[in-house]
Amino acid sequence: MRWIETHLEGHIAQLILKRKDAANALNQEMLDEIMETFHGWQNDLNVRAIVITGDGEKVFSAGADLKERKTMNESEVKKAVAKIGEMVNTVERMPIPVIAAINGAAIGGGLELALACDLRIASENSKFALTETGLGIIPGAGGTQRLPRTIGVQRAKEMIFTGKKIEASLAYDWGLILSVVPSRSLMVEAMGLAEAISKNAPIAIRQAKKAINNGMEVDLNTGLTIEKKAYEMTIPTKDRKEGLQAFKEKRNPVFKGE
Repeated sequence: MRWIETHLEGHIAQLILKRKDAANALNQEMLDEIMETFHGWQNDLNVRAIVITGDGEKVFSAGADLKERKTMNESEVKKAVAKIGEMVNTVERMPIPVIAAINGAAIGGGLELALACDLRIASENSKFALTETGLGIIPGAGGTQRLPRTIGVQRAKEMIFTGKKIEASLAYDWGLILSVVPSRSLMVEAMGLAEAISKNAPIAIRQAKKAINNGMEVDLNTGLTIEKKAYEMTIPTKDRKEGLQAFKEKRNPVFKGE
């Protein structure tokens, strides 16, 4: 891979955006590489959590590569916007938890990528913005939909209408991020969270994510039905029996994803 770097440590996969000199902007090749990697991890039962971060300590991602975008005609721009949306949707639809370790500014498509992740941890120097209206466009990779669902409609409208940048502390207060940590501690915290997830039963984690995500967009009774079906998927698993046996024997369970 040219524009991303990947690692697998135990059951935790890492993806690093590797365009530090271009503010980790999302060019077309990088989008392809991210999607190819996620599609490979999707059915890899050895992968139980994923951490995404950017190279360097200043920028998670500045979003779309505007220099590349300037070379495109209108038809090509439509395809490019659709591809960013496809990549973001691929991240959100992963059956396993995805953690964004936000190492600096998350702007435009960079914030939209972070919003598609299940959990977001940010360094103290991080900033967040959807600045597209200042460029004559609007967020096109889910920003107008995921941001209001995360921080509320009024705050999202303020950010999108004005292009306002918010600091990590305010992003935490608004519920945009889970925690704020010193830059030197960011990956330690993110990997620690991923490790805590990876110790639990992987089938149960996948079903829990499915129940939460699918249930959020429906009424409560429908959501409870979704939860019931997800729970039933865990009943015949060996992991459930291992969990009960480990509880009986007062030891830590060893889950195999079976």
